[in-house]
Amino acid sequence: MKLVIVTAVEEFQKDVLKLFKNAKIESFSSSDIDGYKNAASLLMTNSWFPSVKGGNESSLFFSFTEDEKIDSLFSLIKEFNNNLETNNPIKAIVVPIEKYI
Repeated sequence: MKLVIVTAVEEFQKDVLKLFKNAKIESFSSSDIDGYKNAASLLMTNSWFPSVKGGNESSLFFSFTEDEKIDSLFSLIKEFNNNLETNNPIKAIVVPIEKYI
């Protein structure tokens, strides 16, 4: 069992849900996050007014799942990213799990 973590801009949230479904990953969690590309743009977006948001609205998904399903998900994400017309690819990482209950 491993932990897969996926991040995407908010516009791709439905696409990520489809990718998880197609990879047969049925149990996962998600959270809304703010994404930042680099420190320079972060500094440019700082504001004295707290109502001004600096990051891009993004989503984070994670699941504890089997290697085969992660391999399938990665293939689907690669295919999705190859057909993108934007500079905001879906990102994914895998973290090994030493113990779990």
